Amino acid sequence: MLSIRRVNQYYGESHTLRDLDVDFPTGRCICVMGRNGVGKTTLMEVIMGLLPLRSGILEYQGIDLAKLAAEKRAGLGIGYVPQGRQIFPMLTVEENLQIGLPARADGKNKIPELAFELFPVLQEMLGRRGGDLSGGQQQQLAIGRALVTDPKLLILDEPTEGVQPNTVQETGAIIRRLNREIGLTVILVEQKLPFARKVADRFLVLDRGRLMAMGAMAELSDEIVKEYLTV
Repeated sequence: MLSIRRVNQYYGESHTLRDLDVDFPTGRCICVMGRNGVGKTTLMEVIMGLLPLRSGILEYQGIDLAKLAAEKRAGLGIGYVPQGRQIFPMLTVEENLQIGLPARADGKNKIPELAFELFPVLQEMLGRRGGDLSGGQQQQLAIGRALVTDPKLLILDEPTEGVQPNTVQETGAIIRRLNREIGLTVILVEQKLPFARKVADRFLVLDRGRLMAMGAMAELSDEIVKEYLTV
């Protein structure tokens, strides 16, 4: 579904992604792992067009993403839930959800029932401002807003950050359902190892912008965890 070839990225003088070659196959849930500062969020922002690609190739279903603005990428079926959620705190829940509608390729202007089926609390709080929701509810709103765009690929950057344990479990169940029942391809950036093992079926590990390991989740060994993930 998504192919990355020889991708390099810089932050100032820092070389944040180094000759990265990765494939994200259709129908999988792939967890991007690594310690803080190794380039995980940078990679997501490059995929979404929030950072300009310095060099390399990004192809999504055969389409050259590097030539497209961020809003055009959403229209191709790529949904994005950024780190920190980035909802609009002064807008209502309904208004936050409606923001995703123009990105739909089918032109529909109604919030899909799937968002409310997965997150009933959002329907109950349509008139409430986003900033008045709890952290877990804001995360649900951010995921719901991404789903409104009718994505085929869903990118989630640290969806468990700042979320209560019970909501973490609910989030994991929803991601599994989106991937295994509804058929979305999911790219998950996650630091919580038990959550990643439970939700994802594949992993890749970054260190200093380089791909150090990848494979089926069952192949994530204690040696890899100790060398690249343990703080």
